[in-house]
Amino acid sequence: MLFNSIDFAVFLPLVFLIHWGLGRSFKAQNAFLLLASMVFYGWWDWRYLGLVGFSALVDYVVGLRLFRTAGSGRRKLWLALSLTSNLGLLGFFKYFDFFLSSFNEAFTLLGRPLDFGTLGIVLPVGISFYTFQTLSYTIDIYRRQLEPVRDPVAFGAFILFFPQLVAGPIERAANLLPQFMG
Repeated sequence: MLFNSIDFAVFLPLVFLIHWGLGRSFKAQNAFLLLASMVFYGWWDWRYLGLVGFSALVDYVVGLRLFRTAGSGRRKLWLALSLTSNLGLLGFFKYFDFFLSSFNEAFTLLGRPLDFGTLGIVLPVGISFYTFQTLSYTIDIYRRQLEPVRDPVAFGAFILFFPQLVAGPIERAANLLPQFMG
Protein backbone atom coordinates (compact mmCIF):
# COMPACT_ATOMS: atom_id res chain seq x y z
CA MET A 1 0.00 0.00 0.00
CA LEU A 2 1.52 3.26 -1.10
CA PHE A 3 1.13 6.46 0.90
CA ASN A 4 -0.34 8.22 -2.15
CA SER A 5 -2.95 5.55 -2.97
CA ILE A 6 -6.70 5.47 -2.51
CA ASP A 7 -6.22 2.40 -0.31
CA PHE A 8 -4.06 4.40 2.09
CA ALA A 9 -6.50 7.34 1.99
CA VAL A 10 -9.13 4.94 3.38
CA PHE A 11 -6.74 2.99 5.64
CA LEU A 12 -5.24 5.93 7.57
CA PRO A 13 -8.48 7.59 8.75
CA LEU A 14 -9.89 4.19 9.75
CA VAL A 15 -6.77 3.37 11.75
CA PHE A 16 -6.80 6.80 13.36
CA LEU A 17 -10.47 6.60 14.36
CA ILE A 18 -10.23 3.07 15.75
CA HIS A 19 -7.00 3.87 17.60
CA TRP A 20 -8.55 7.00 19.05
CA GLY A 21 -11.69 5.06 19.98
CA LEU A 22 -9.64 2.63 22.06
CA GLY A 23 -9.02 5.42 24.56
CA ARG A 24 -6.07 5.19 26.90
CA SER A 25 -5.69 1.43 26.89
CA PHE A 26 -2.09 1.06 25.71
CA LYS A 27 -2.42 -2.71 25.45
CA ALA A 28 -5.44 -2.43 23.15
CA GLN A 29 -3.88 0.41 21.17
CA ASN A 30 -0.62 -1.53 20.71
CA ALA A 31 -2.46 -4.68 19.66
CA PHE A 32 -4.49 -2.67 17.17
CA LEU A 33 -1.42 -0.81 15.85
CA LEU A 34 0.39 -4.12 15.42
CA LEU A 35 -2.57 -5.57 13.52
CA ALA A 36 -2.95 -2.43 11.38
CA SER A 37 0.78 -2.42 10.65
CA MET A 38 0.64 -6.08 9.65
CA VAL A 39 -2.23 -5.31 7.25
CA PHE A 40 -0.27 -2.35 5.87
CA TYR A 41 2.91 -4.40 5.38
CA GLY A 42 1.08 -7.47 4.11
CA TRP A 43 -0.71 -5.36 1.50
CA TRP A 44 2.42 -5.60 -0.71
CA ASP A 45 3.06 -9.29 -0.15
CA TRP A 46 1.73 -11.13 2.88
CA ARG A 47 4.52 -13.74 2.62
CA TYR A 48 7.07 -11.22 3.88
CA LEU A 49 5.21 -10.87 7.18
CA GLY A 50 6.96 -14.07 8.24
CA LEU A 51 10.32 -12.49 7.46
CA VAL A 52 9.73 -9.35 9.52
CA GLY A 53 8.14 -11.50 12.23
CA PHE A 54 11.22 -13.73 12.36
CA SER A 55 13.51 -10.71 12.58
CA ALA A 56 11.41 -9.19 15.38
CA LEU A 57 11.24 -12.50 17.26
CA VAL A 58 15.01 -12.98 17.10
CA ASP A 59 15.71 -9.51 18.45
CA TYR A 60 12.98 -9.70 21.08
CA VAL A 61 14.48 -12.93 22.47
CA VAL A 62 18.08 -11.74 22.06
CA GLY A 63 17.25 -8.49 23.87
CA LEU A 64 15.82 -10.38 26.85
CA ARG A 65 18.76 -12.80 26.93
CA LEU A 66 21.34 -10.02 26.62
CA PHE A 67 19.84 -8.24 29.59
CA ARG A 68 19.94 -11.38 31.76
CA THR A 69 23.42 -12.50 30.70
CA ALA A 70 26.37 -11.26 32.73
CA GLY A 71 29.40 -12.81 31.01
CA SER A 72 30.82 -10.76 28.15
CA GLY A 73 31.53 -13.87 26.05
CA ARG A 74 27.93 -15.03 26.15
CA ARG A 75 26.68 -11.49 25.58
CA LYS A 76 28.83 -11.31 22.44
CA LEU A 77 27.35 -14.61 21.23
CA TRP A 78 23.81 -13.28 21.65
CA LEU A 79 24.74 -10.10 19.81
CA ALA A 80 26.40 -12.15 17.06
CA LEU A 81 23.19 -14.18 16.66
CA SER A 82 21.21 -10.99 16.13
CA LEU A 83 23.75 -9.48 13.75
CA THR A 84 24.20 -12.60 11.61
CA SER A 85 20.52 -13.44 11.34
CA ASN A 86 19.42 -9.89 10.51
CA LEU A 87 22.32 -8.89 8.27
CA GLY A 88 22.29 -12.34 6.68
CA LEU A 89 18.65 -11.93 5.64
CA LEU A 90 19.26 -8.38 4.45
CA GLY A 91 22.32 -9.43 2.46
CA PHE A 92 20.56 -12.41 0.93
CA PHE A 93 17.56 -10.43 -0.27
CA LYS A 94 19.54 -7.41 -1.45
CA TYR A 95 22.60 -9.02 -2.99
CA PHE A 96 22.21 -12.75 -3.71
CA ASP A 97 20.93 -12.36 -7.29
CA PHE A 98 23.41 -9.55 -7.98
CA PHE A 99 26.42 -11.63 -6.93
CA LEU A 100 25.18 -14.74 -8.71
CA SER A 101 24.67 -12.92 -12.02
CA SER A 102 28.05 -11.17 -11.61
CA PHE A 103 29.67 -14.55 -10.98
CA ASN A 104 28.07 -15.93 -14.16
CA GLU A 105 29.22 -12.92 -16.20
CA ALA A 106 32.78 -13.13 -14.87
CA PHE A 107 33.10 -16.74 -15.97
CA THR A 108 31.58 -15.89 -19.36
CA LEU A 109 34.28 -13.24 -19.84
CA LEU A 110 36.89 -15.88 -18.99
CA GLY A 111 35.52 -18.14 -21.72
CA ARG A 112 33.88 -20.56 -19.30
CA PRO A 113 30.22 -19.60 -19.38
CA LEU A 114 28.24 -20.68 -16.36
CA ASP A 115 24.55 -20.27 -15.87
CA PHE A 116 23.50 -20.87 -12.32
CA GLY A 117 20.40 -18.81 -12.94
CA THR A 118 19.13 -16.30 -10.44
CA LEU A 119 16.32 -16.81 -7.99
CA GLY A 120 14.45 -13.68 -9.09
CA ILE A 121 14.31 -12.49 -5.50
CA VAL A 122 12.03 -9.53 -4.88
CA LEU A 123 13.35 -7.20 -2.21
CA PRO A 124 10.92 -7.06 0.73
CA VAL A 125 9.55 -3.58 1.29
CA GLY A 126 11.26 -1.76 4.16
CA ILE A 127 13.72 -4.58 4.93
CA SER A 128 16.60 -2.15 5.48
CA PHE A 129 14.54 0.06 7.80
CA TYR A 130 13.25 -2.67 10.07
CA THR A 131 16.58 -4.55 10.02
CA PHE A 132 18.54 -1.55 11.24
CA GLN A 133 15.80 -0.55 13.68
CA THR A 134 15.85 -3.98 15.34
CA LEU A 135 19.64 -3.98 15.34
CA SER A 136 19.79 -0.56 17.00
CA TYR A 137 17.51 -1.92 19.73
CA THR A 138 19.71 -4.98 20.29
CA ILE A 139 22.95 -2.99 20.22
CA ASP A 140 21.57 -0.48 22.74
CA ILE A 141 20.73 -3.36 25.09
CA TYR A 142 24.17 -4.88 24.52
CA ARG A 143 25.75 -1.54 25.49
CA ARG A 144 23.43 -1.42 28.52
CA GLN A 145 21.92 1.86 27.32
CA LEU A 146 18.42 0.37 27.21
CA GLU A 147 16.39 -2.24 29.05
CA PRO A 148 14.54 -4.76 26.90
CA VAL A 149 10.82 -4.54 26.28
CA ARG A 150 9.01 -7.37 28.00
CA ASP A 151 5.73 -6.89 26.15
CA PRO A 152 5.98 -8.69 22.78
CA VAL A 153 2.99 -6.79 21.37
CA ALA A 154 4.55 -3.40 22.17
CA PHE A 155 7.84 -4.60 20.66
CA GLY A 156 6.05 -5.79 17.52
CA ALA A 157 4.22 -2.47 17.22
CA PHE A 158 7.57 -0.68 17.54
CA ILE A 159 9.19 -2.77 14.78
CA LEU A 160 6.22 -2.78 12.38
CA PHE A 161 4.97 0.76 13.11
CA PHE A 162 3.47 1.49 9.69
CA PRO A 163 4.02 5.28 9.44
CA GLN A 164 7.81 4.80 9.42
CA LEU A 165 8.22 1.16 8.33
CA VAL A 166 8.80 1.68 4.61
CA ALA A 167 10.08 5.23 4.42
CA GLY A 168 11.95 5.72 7.66
CA PRO A 169 13.46 7.32 9.47
CA ILE A 170 15.20 4.60 11.42
CA GLU A 171 14.30 5.53 14.96
CA ARG A 172 16.31 4.72 18.07
CA ALA A 173 14.40 2.46 20.42
CA ALA A 174 15.00 4.86 23.32
CA ASN A 175 13.07 7.55 21.42
CA LEU A 176 10.13 5.56 20.04
CA LEU A 177 9.56 2.65 22.45
CA PRO A 178 8.42 4.78 25.42
CA GLN A 179 5.46 5.90 23.32
CA PHE A 180 4.28 2.28 23.16
CA MET A 181 4.85 1.66 26.85
CA GLY A 182 2.47 4.21 28.29
